[in-house]
Amino acid sequence: MHRKNNLRFTVVIGLAALLPLACEKKSTQDVPSADSTAASTEETTGLNALTEQEKSEGWELLFDGNTLNGWKRYNQDSIGPLWTVENGTIKCDGTGLTEGTANNGGSLITIKQYDNFDLTLEWKVSPGGNSGIHYHVVEKPEYKHEFDTGPEYQIMDDKGWKDPLKPEQLAGSNYDMHAAPVDKKINPVGEWNSARIVYNKGHVEHWLNGEKVVEFEDGDADFMERYKKSKWVEYPGWNKFKKGSIALQDHGAPVYFRNVKIKAL
Repeated sequence: MHRKNNLRFTVVIGLAALLPLACEKKSTQDVPSADSTAASTEETTGLNALTEQEKSEGWELLFDGNTLNGWKRYNQDSIGPLWTVENGTIKCDGTGLTEGTANNGGSLITIKQYDNFDLTLEWKVSPGGNSGIHYHVVEKPEYKHEFDTGPEYQIMDDKGWKDPLKPEQLAGSNYDMHAAPVDKKINPVGEWNSARIVYNKGHVEHWLNGEKVVEFEDGDADFMERYKKSKWVEYPGWNKFKKGSIALQDHGAPVYFRNVKIKAL
């Protein structure tokens, strides 16, 4: 009896000694590491939000990351199924739909209008995709699309577009007017790029990934010479308005936007 009790006591003590090791191993497997948690937090921190400095400088957030409040579809009362919010981004699902198609297509525009401004955002386009950012967009029955009135910062999969393109039609350009440099810094399809448009009393700048890629004076002699050679001579309302909406273009391809911010100048 005494020998059996000693054996039993030894087994119990052994199991008790092993229990913390088993718990420690399970804890290590099931609980995310501090590094992975930090990385996950870093991916979402600061998106679709203004910093305290931006607030003090007068920046306005145009997309809250959850809703399309403050936006509408061009010349339509409803936004429709084409534009949605997905994972903190504005998504245009261009598959099978395009501008003006079956009352579903059409570009997304801000309800509020701007004249002089500094606009920043991030964009990501699908393979072979095409989109743009327009400004000074005006809604009137005689204009069917946002590009009838508003100049365009081009968004494009330069390498994947199916047709030949002029330099003035590539990403970052003032569409069909001023070309971004061929050696511009642009990230591959599927990765985020940053865009900035400044319009200040006729002085215009396009920025791509932190670098200025286009600069011009609206309406000067050089501008008018380019205009006469462009497609825009066929659009009587193009660039005639100096106050209007900001537009995100539906061009029949999936495209994503986030961190949309503007400061009135």
